[in-house]
Amino acid sequence: MLQATLLGKLARIRHGFFTREGGVSQGVYATLNGGVGSNDAPDDVAENRARMAAALGVTADHLLTAYQIHSPEVVVADRPWTKESRPRADAIVTRTPRLAIGISTADCGPLLFADAQARVIGAAHAGWRGAFTGVIETVIAAMEKLGADRSRITAALGPTIRQPNYEVGPEFVERFMTADRGNDRYFAPSTHAGHAMFNLPGYIADRIQRAGIMQFEDLGLCNYADPDRFFSYRRTTKNGELDYGRHVNAIALED
Repeated sequence: MLQATLLGKLARIRHGFFTREGGVSQGVYATLNGGVGSNDAPDDVAENRARMAAALGVTADHLLTAYQIHSPEVVVADRPWTKESRPRADAIVTRTPRLAIGISTADCGPLLFADAQARVIGAAHAGWRGAFTGVIETVIAAMEKLGADRSRITAALGPTIRQPNYEVGPEFVERFMTADRGNDRYFAPSTHAGHAMFNLPGYIADRIQRAGIMQFEDLGLCNYADPDRFFSYRRTTKNGELDYGRHVNAIALED
């Protein structure tokens, strides 16, 4: 479990960006796969998630993740939900103690948020589509509705695919350039004609700052580049594997 220095300084708040180490899954899922949507053995996933929940100081049924759809949608959690009843969203906020809210990733950006004074926390799945359509801004707004103040919010970005490993096509570049010509700063040349290398963490960091969050930390780690510690959807695709594990990144309020 990795932790951000800034979030780690906050009283009565636990958090973790879990790696692929420390679980019971086998094969391509080895070992700490938390993806309930993967084809891994359900009992292994349940055991892995129970271990993550324990590390966060909550019971297994109080570790909540949504059915992620690469959107700006956010939900408020005030009680546990089941795998079958989990909402379709890409961000979760809460002010309920001993309820760990998390998001799953395998390249996209995992963002955790906390206003320790207001006792409000949030988690967001910031892939390119979610970040582009406003998931960062919606999770901050949802936290404010629960009493947070963005001037007090601390945010941290966990392991995310980095620019040297994130090649995109011309239609991707055009989408960003049409929205804002200044987005050209997030692209670097690729060795393939018409393609580019996209800086997702840089894009996320700038949107965080523009949203008024000044206390921000990027762990600076790349899923794709470190197969021993991290799952990666893109690496799995390149290797021709049939499926991949998912990380859980979560935060909880202590009593």
